Amino acid sequence: MVQSAEGPLVGIRVLDLTSVVMGPLATRTLGDLGAEVITIETRHGDLNRRMGTGPTRDFSGTSLNLMRNKRSIVLDLKQQRGRTACLDLAASCDIVVTNLRPGPLGRLGLDYDAVRQARPDIIFCAAHGYPSDSPDANAPAYDDIIQAASGVSDVYQRIGGEPNLLPTLVADKVSGMSIANAVLAALYHRAMTGEGQRIEVPMIDVMTSFMLVEHGGGAIPEPATGEAGHQRILTPSRRPQPTADGWINILPYNGDHYDAIFAAGGREDLVGDDRYRTTRDRMANSGSLYAEVARLLPQRTTEEWLAFCRENGVPATKAATLDELVADLGLEEHPSAGSYRLIPPAERFSETPAGLHRHAPGIGEHSREVLEEIGYVSETLDEMERAEVLGRPADSA
Repeated sequence: MVQSAEGPLVGIRVLDLTSVVMGPLATRTLGDLGAEVITIETRHGDLNRRMGTGPTRDFSGTSLNLMRNKRSIVLDLKQQRGRTACLDLAASCDIVVTNLRPGPLGRLGLDYDAVRQARPDIIFCAAHGYPSDSPDANAPAYDDIIQAASGVSDVYQRIGGEPNLLPTLVADKVSGMSIANAVLAALYHRAMTGEGQRIEVPMIDVMTSFMLVEHGGGAIPEPATGEAGHQRILTPSRRPQPTADGWINILPYNGDHYDAIFAAGGREDLVGDDRYRTTRDRMANSGSLYAEVARLLPQRTTEEWLAFCRENGVPATKAATLDELVADLGLEEHPSAGSYRLIPPAERFSETPAGLHRHAPGIGEHSREVLEEIGYVSETLDEMERAEVLGRPADSA
């Protein structure tokens, strides 16, 4: 159900110069928290509008959630009047988020220096594949590329397979969350000091940091005390296990857990096994221990094992399917796209709830409305439409 904007960021205005997934996820997060988000799209709309199928040409299942809590304006930023309008909008905003590479951003005249002239205390977040002071600053970077460059593909190799990629846009999504975190920190700084600033969020740095939290391992000390890679994680046996009628994931975390499972499975010979006497032992032998557990699980159904694990305090869950997760979501009614499943905000606030404040907009649905709010008159907007600087909703039909 659409709520009035009441999140913790009510009153904050965001100009969204991003596309695809990483940036739109970050700005949607800010919108969920109550910020007013204005997204600038091309005449054909953001690529995420056509990521997979959807109820209409301009709304994919992805975009119905990724574009929510935003207003859409179509501006041709290759024309000077489009760039001027963009800077005028920036002057009315607290935050600008962009994932344009440094080169194109500079050529358009929409970099931090230009935007800061329009609003000196602006918070300007530039999210690129690579740091702007690196040789790869203007190299194209997509989720697949960053996964391979940040060690994601290497962990597959370390568990005995070939280098591979996670079948999810992990680099885009983790970087999107990092963008939102950085912007919120900068907002706090501005509230304390009155100072805006430029933030840079390179995807490669975000994902390298993400991967090395545990996988830096023994390679982190200098001199190294061991190899990179966290041993418990890098075992092929760390995975959902088959039961008599499905799949479950059981994670014995201490000696009592292993004792209970081995006894229940009729393997009294393994109760008290030396391989799990201490935490260090369990870490070192996790691969063989997980394999021993997996061999016992086909004796019972998933529900029987879940009941056993609840009774014995063993962490466990049924392995959910994507279809089951989607089916658990609540239904919303979009004014033009019809019914859809809402992916709710993950954060829960007691006093300033995050939520759905505005359904995903059509391409350019708010082009005139947004510019009228900052003083553009009808005659000027008509002229911009004739010159194809400003797009109209009908242009995307």
